[in-house]
Amino acid sequence: MEEAEAELTWNRETVPKVLKIVSTRLPQRDLTSLLLVSPWILRTLVSYPSLWLVLDLREMGNAGNRLIAALSLPRYRYVKQIKLEFAQDIEDKHLELLKSKCLDSLQNLESLNLNGCQKISDNGIEAITTACPTLKVFSIYWNVRCIKLTDRGLQQILLECSSLQSLNVYAVSGFTDEAYKRISLLPHLKCLDLCGAQNLSDEGLACIANCSKLVSLNLTWCIRVTDVGVIDVAQGCTSLEFLSLFGIVGVTDKCLEVLSRSSSNTLTTLDVNGCIGIKDLLPNKVTVNMDFSTLSMPEDPYAIFNAGQIIEICFLPPLVKAIL
Repeated sequence: MEEAEAELTWNRETVPKVLKIVSTRLPQRDLTSLLLVSPWILRTLVSYPSLWLVLDLREMGNAGNRLIAALSLPRYRYVKQIKLEFAQDIEDKHLELLKSKCLDSLQNLESLNLNGCQKISDNGIEAITTACPTLKVFSIYWNVRCIKLTDRGLQQILLECSSLQSLNVYAVSGFTDEAYKRISLLPHLKCLDLCGAQNLSDEGLACIANCSKLVSLNLTWCIRVTDVGVIDVAQGCTSLEFLSLFGIVGVTDKCLEVLSRSSSNTLTTLDVNGCIGIKDLLPNKVTVNMDFSTLSMPEDPYAIFNAGQIIEICFLPPLVKAIL
């Protein structure tokens, strides 16, 4: 009898105290496993709402059914982040079911990661975005086989998720320039990844430049972009800290001169690797890290440095020192 009472006391008093300390440091999958250990642990863990703000199904099989089952549980009612990166068996029908069966659980969702979910199309995007009014981060990169993800899907994201601060459509190349233009509908956008946007033109980039709060912009392999578009970005997005022009052959020293004037107080990383039109930097260069805020004008205003050593002529003032 005494042993039973001691165990009961342990479960009622000690277990909650211990779990309160360690639970916040455990990965969510470990927490989920602990739910099966005992009813006491189950009751204790589900009583802490802050533990269930993230739903992590990355790389898991049967992810679509797992997603619906999880969001049907009371503990995920206030979930803020769903990770489905490279999850298997997640399709449009699952996102549509979420909208019809688990709508309440999506009202606080702020971040959705669908990276590598190859079976998602415009229909799935439409279902999930209309159900998530507070979404701030959306990522669906590397959907290389998702030929059904078109302008309609991107436009749906832009129209329904006006609070977005981060949008990642890396290696989703099927959108047209008209769709990219509508990214300007996102007034709070800070991070944008358009790597591989083969149809993005200077005209489209000029519209994106209206997103004045941008701090990170990836234009890697946006092959139609030229100085004209980059200059628009430099003049419109004066808070840029990161800019990648990797592989764009249509940019030259001209856009760098404008960047040096407009972003001298903010830009810390500029990737011009493979930009063969840029002549004032070394050929076959690596990523160029520019920290304008800590630089001062040297005696030779045309010099560029490699590990602190002058190695060749740079462009005319205002000076940008590129650390190669």
